[in-house]
Amino acid sequence: MSDSVAVPAAPVEESKGDNLVAILLAMAMFVLVVDTSLMNVSISAVVRDLDTTASGVQSAIALEALVSAAFILIGSKIGDLFGRKRAYILGLSAYAVGALSMVLSQSLVPIVIFWAIVGGLGASLLLPAMQSLIHGNFQGAAQRRTYALVGAAAAIAAAVGPLLGGFITTYLSWRVAFGGEVVIIACVLLGSGRVHDAPYTGERGVDVVGAILSALGMGGVVLGILVWQEGGGAVAALLAVGVGGLGFLAWWLRKRKREGKPALLDVDLFKSKYFRFGITGQTLQQIALGGLMIALPIYLQMVLEYNAMEAGLSLAPLSLSMFAVALVAGRKAGNRSPSQIIRLGFLLLAAGIAILIPIVPRAHSGWWMVVPLLIAGSGLGLLVSQLNNYTLAPIDEERVSEAAGVNSAGGSFGLSFGLAFAGAIMLASLSLLFTNEANSSDVLSSRQAAQVSKALEKNAEVMTNTHLDALLVGRPPAVKAEILRINTKARPRALQIALLIPLLAALLGLLNGFRMTRLSDPEPSAAAEGVLGG
Repeated sequence: MSDSVAVPAAPVEESKGDNLVAILLAMAMFVLVVDTSLMNVSISAVVRDLDTTASGVQSAIALEALVSAAFILIGSKIGDLFGRKRAYILGLSAYAVGALSMVLSQSLVPIVIFWAIVGGLGASLLLPAMQSLIHGNFQGAAQRRTYALVGAAAAIAAAVGPLLGGFITTYLSWRVAFGGEVVIIACVLLGSGRVHDAPYTGERGVDVVGAILSALGMGGVVLGILVWQEGGGAVAALLAVGVGGLGFLAWWLRKRKREGKPALLDVDLFKSKYFRFGITGQTLQQIALGGLMIALPIYLQMVLEYNAMEAGLSLAPLSLSMFAVALVAGRKAGNRSPSQIIRLGFLLLAAGIAILIPIVPRAHSGWWMVVPLLIAGSGLGLLVSQLNNYTLAPIDEERVSEAAGVNSAGGSFGLSFGLAFAGAIMLASLSLLFTNEANSSDVLSSRQAAQVSKALEKNAEVMTNTHLDALLVGRPPAVKAEILRINTKARPRALQIALLIPLLAALLGLLNGFRMTRLSDPEPSAAAEGVLGG
């Protein structure tokens, strides 16, 4: 991407054409960001309508983020070799296929194939292609305005996504929400003729081995966690493949560098402490966000039995405070130290989650969570406002696009890992807690306790008391009441344990922030400010 050539529009079309292209790119970014929010707040509706499980839907959400992370560097190279505009159109089309599958699917399998896998591949093509196309279609002040517009679209989507998705899902249908995505993408594709391609003139060699190792490494780790969550076998083998793939990738990239051959990415990027610390912070921030965005919607919809609108409103303090603080901090930071702002961001994030954990079993409504979510959201907003520029500031202009791709891959991997790991910990904890409570119950016989344990080992699931009550029809009243009591007690505890994952990520981010403050602050980078990071 670093060698993309700017292709100016004809003078007569410059104002109108540039503005329309900028709006189209902003619309594409809005759909990319709002998509996962729609899925999060619609979990209970999707589970009910497709007669599936919350863990299955959560696995699809994590898999979509994983595929995007695993293939984003490969997607960038595909755009370089076959054309950025082609990658942009293909990525949009794949994303439209994923959204359309949500409209038409009658089971979870098509959603996993088309929304999670095909849509994730589309995102891996679309994100780096958009970066290059903005460089190729705009110059000077117009380029900066376009980056600001696209960035604002992403921020607004993150802020309003839970509310918009909750409203449409509750009063219309979650299928209508995803149908709206298809319509927006169709409009963007219809306007793609106005977008000029951004030719690539750099090295055209392909690092096939590096591409395979990156996909195996990130894919193996998250898939191993997802398989563990679903109770499948070969968990250790998948995790070994993932860790081994990442280890071999690091060795392979250094080897290609020594031999002067094309590599998936330049390992010299990691010589910069700013880049290393920034990537670490970006990944930890996304792990924390992923953990929150899977645990909280499940808690609201499966424990408090909220509908999508109520869940979206309950999550609004997190998303809106993140948006507002990021906007203010980005403009008002002035000469304040970026590393100190990042450290404060992780501190607020950790504090918000730490306050939230003891509230979970006592909360009878979303109002109980407003203050801790405002605190955590403010911390996330500070991180969003600073991390990208801190990470990319020391990178020179010709390598900033490649560095941004690595930054995006780290963030996407962190998000998928947080979604998968927090979800897996939650369900494993639920199974263990439920089994222990059943075995120690004075009401359930040893045979009944064994049946409960066996059922949970096969398919641990968070379900509402209403759903469980329906499943227990015909059981003796005392047995039914006891199982409902155990479910009521075990679910909040399992969710508390799951929230330890984002808390740990925030604390590690805080430690990383202290390491950042030992360095002098990087100079602000115009190149970095014009990049779609994370």
